[in-house]
Amino acid sequence: MTESPAVAIDAVSKSFGRGASAITVLNDVSVMIAQREFFTLLGPSGCGKTTLLRLIAGFEVTDSGRILIEGQDVTLTPPFRRPVNTVFQNYALFPHLTVAQNVGFALEEQRLPADRIRARVGEALEMVRMQSYAQRRPSELSGGQQQRVALARALAPRPKVLLLDEPLSALDLKLRKEMQIELKQLQAQAGITFLFVTHDQEEALTLSDRVAVMQGGRILQMGPPRDIYEAPTHRFVADFIGDINLIEAEALPANALRLGDGTVLSVPHAALGKVTLAIRPERARILAAGSGQLQAQLVHTAYLGTALLHKLRLADGSTFLIRQSDLGQSPPATGAMVGLELPTDSLRVLMQ
Repeated sequence: MTESPAVAIDAVSKSFGRGASAITVLNDVSVMIAQREFFTLLGPSGCGKTTLLRLIAGFEVTDSGRILIEGQDVTLTPPFRRPVNTVFQNYALFPHLTVAQNVGFALEEQRLPADRIRARVGEALEMVRMQSYAQRRPSELSGGQQQRVALARALAPRPKVLLLDEPLSALDLKLRKEMQIELKQLQAQAGITFLFVTHDQEEALTLSDRVAVMQGGRILQMGPPRDIYEAPTHRFVADFIGDINLIEAEALPANALRLGDGTVLSVPHAALGKVTLAIRPERARILAAGSGQLQAQLVHTAYLGTALLHKLRLADGSTFLIRQSDLGQSPPATGAMVGLELPTDSLRVLMQ
């Protein structure tokens, strides 16, 4: 028997306000999230990702469409009756309660027997490696430790789906990277579905089984992180995820592209009309002047620790970036003319 999706969003729309002043936040969004999947909603502020999370949690009501959790329609079900829990940006721990009391709070509300509460609290704290902090107050914990307690509190009632609304955004960069790894391990250990909301592209690529990129209340592209990064299907997706070179071009017959400076390139699957040519900085290479498909002038080279980032100027005056991972190869001098190699299998043609 086929498993029901952990979460099914069916043609959901949501607006705020009334009449002419109404703002559409979600526009006919549909998506299915599999059991035990780490699924991420990624997009800029205002794209609708947090609103979608709140609809799943039951904190907002849809204007149209349905929300199903494990095959059960919960569109009109109140939040406390939905088999989900939410971890917010603000961990909202009770300052007057100990760590153990915070984790057990929802279990107390469910009126579980005391021995079961102790067992569940111990299990949740062990999962986030906070057993030795059980009797401390939130004020005695670091930001990372508070985040772990918030996760333990959300996991203790054993929800079917854990909703995470940018839970790492308050942490400093180093701790955030450490917690990314721990969060992925925690999801595998808990064996439940995680639905994660973030505007951080690196977080999304690092953590997710699948990513849905949102803009303007719609999902533009959805798939595994590698597909989203390597094969974007939309200009916004290509530009939002990491660094990329975007070159305006005109698609000609026979899979040819004419750039603004008149250069003609051969590319696969080019539709006719105005398009954008996209290539990641790490996919292009610097060659000797006169070689390659394009010519450019090296404007600046920045040392990034693990790579060199070259900023170049094309003939039409636009900027082109190349990330060079081979630090043993000396870069050309600033101001030098160079050739650019653009491997055909790394080029993407995006409709404007």
